Amino acid sequence: MNEHSKRIILAMIVTCQLMMVLDASVLVTAIPEIGRTLHLSTAALTWVQNAYILAFGGFLLIGARAGDILGRRKTFSVGITLFSVASMLAGMAPSATLLLVARAMQGIAAAIATPSALALLSVSFSEARERSKAIAVYSAVAGAGGSVGLIVGGLLTDLISWRAGMFLNVPIGIALLLMVPRYMQETESKSGRLDIMGAMTSVIGMTALAFGFVEAASAGWGTPEVWGSLALGSISLAAFVWIEARVKEPITPLRLFASRTRSGAYLGRLLLLCGNYPIFFFVPQFLQNVLHFNSLEAGLAIMPFTVIQFGMMYAMPSLVTRFGNAKVLIIGLLIAITGTSWLSMLSADSSYFTHLFLPLIVMGCGAGMIFQPFTTLGLSDVEAKDAGAASGLVNVAHQTGASLGLAVLIAVFEAVNRQAVPSTTSFTHAISVSIMGSAVFLTASLLAVLILLLPADRAQRTAAAALRKVS
Repeated sequence: MNEHSKRIILAMIVTCQLMMVLDASVLVTAIPEIGRTLHLSTAALTWVQNAYILAFGGFLLIGARAGDILGRRKTFSVGITLFSVASMLAGMAPSATLLLVARAMQGIAAAIATPSALALLSVSFSEARERSKAIAVYSAVAGAGGSVGLIVGGLLTDLISWRAGMFLNVPIGIALLLMVPRYMQETESKSGRLDIMGAMTSVIGMTALAFGFVEAASAGWGTPEVWGSLALGSISLAAFVWIEARVKEPITPLRLFASRTRSGAYLGRLLLLCGNYPIFFFVPQFLQNVLHFNSLEAGLAIMPFTVIQFGMMYAMPSLVTRFGNAKVLIIGLLIAITGTSWLSMLSADSSYFTHLFLPLIVMGCGAGMIFQPFTTLGLSDVEAKDAGAASGLVNVAHQTGASLGLAVLIAVFEAVNRQAVPSTTSFTHAISVSIMGSAVFLTASLLAVLILLLPADRAQRTAAAALRKVS
């Protein structure tokens, strides 16, 4: 495969990832408008996001397994086709119910396409240095795409309608489908069966947990629906682990967790997204409801984060080569925690430059150092037969963290806001406490890196040094 073809394949994979990540965030700055148009409360509006994210995260594992069995190019094409159709339906949805159904369809389609895209990246870039560069580009898009979605969503909402953000995916999907037969080679398909029970228990488990937290936000913790949902989620996830340990062809081979490095990368990424993603739900609410920005202005106001994060992509290969993934992660997380803690000091009298612009710069610098190492470590030392499952788990950690973090912190927001007389001050205080909750999640991610990844990194470096001495 020549360099020109590789660049086009990387562009296609990055475009696919950008579509999926954008779709999780493109409606965030449009949420107030969607609420007014479709008559949804603040807590109910979280399902515009979670319907997509939960379906995405819940079906990622079976999507990865489907790619292994059916061939990754074929699975990639099916996912892009379904995603384009679901995007059209979401843009045309006349009611909240139909919008949520279409959003869930988008999530399932993304779960089919994304693992195959990441697996095709691993196959197409086999040499270590070129793979590192390709993963750096992929990770930058995965990290910054959410913020770009805020800007694009705000622009389209102000100029046209929130529905335009959904229609935007259709021509992009068609262009990708036309390019697939020409540039992407089919991977070898394998005989096997799909682990339907494993997939269903994981989807039910994550959806029930998210529903429990969101229901607690609107109805309080004392209702049987809340505790019933949380119990169902816990039991379903326990059943998922039990099934995966016994089924002949699991969607999540538990041997992937035998590596301390991969386990730490999955856990650290999940906790990172628990803290990082909800920020971009709450900050636009503050910008629009307190500082009275319109949708476009709210999206543009978050650009400092996006620009700095994307710019860090160019420094990452040399930083990782010099310091190693674990040390870069630690530094990046410390910077992100600092910026997030600073951002949590919002008040009703806050100004944009001091209390948002500068913290977003710091957060973007930290975030730009985090996603590539987590992706690289999550795929480290994976056998070819497990490439799809491993790439699926990277994305599961990403999407599951986003949905659970948003569900937990919206419950925090509603609990704090419910205790006070509704006002701009109480609304801002609730956002401030919620963002501090994000800093707590980021700190937990740092602890996972320190406990699991740093010792493994030291052991690998010691072994490599010993091998060099012997040779």
